[in-house]
Amino acid sequence: MSEHPFTEFRIDEANHKIIVKRKFSAAVPAVWAAWTKAELLEKWWAPKPWTARTKEMHFREGGHWTYGMLSPDGEEHWGRVDYKKINKEESFLARDSFLKEDGSVNQELPASDWIVEFQPKEYSTLLRVENTFDSKDHLNAILKMGAQEGFTAALNQLDDLLAGESHTGDRFSNDSV
Repeated sequence: MSEHPFTEFRIDEANHKIIVKRKFSAAVPAVWAAWTKAELLEKWWAPKPWTARTKEMHFREGGHWTYGMLSPDGEEHWGRVDYKKINKEESFLARDSFLKEDGSVNQELPASDWIVEFQPKEYSTLLRVENTFDSKDHLNAILKMGAQEGFTAALNQLDDLLAGESHTGDRFSNDSV
C-alpha cells in the first residue's frame, strides 16, 4: 500500500456542492480508464471492506453504469450513474442516483450531478470532482452517510490500483469514447 496524497475535500453548503481534488502519480489515460471501465471501477469504487459490482456499464453519452456496493455481511446498496456529456480524457458530466430494489431511482435519497475533470500535470493527473446536490438537505444527508470518509477511502484505493498496475498495459488503455 502506498502513502496516500492529501485529498482536498471542500463543502460549499450555500451552493449544495462537494468539490474534491486529488493528484495521482499516473498519466491521464490510466486515471481515465479507472473511471470509465467497469472492471477497474469495481477494484476501487467501494471503500473496504465493501466491494463494488457492476450490473451494467455503457460508458457513452446517454449511457449508464448500474452498480452495487456490497458489505461483507450481505448488505447491498445499488446506484446508477447516467452519463450526460463526455470529453475523452478531459471530463465527463453525469447524474448519480440511489436505486430501489426494483431498479428504479429512489427519489427519497439524495442524487447529485457530477463533473469529473482530468488535468494532465508532469507525470501525473490532477482529478477534480464537483458534486452538486438538489438541496442543502440532500448535501447534508450524503455527508451524514459518510461521503467524505468513503470517497477519500475509495480514492486511496484508486491510488493503490494505479501504483500497482502497468499504466501502458491493456487494462488501462481506453479505446471507448
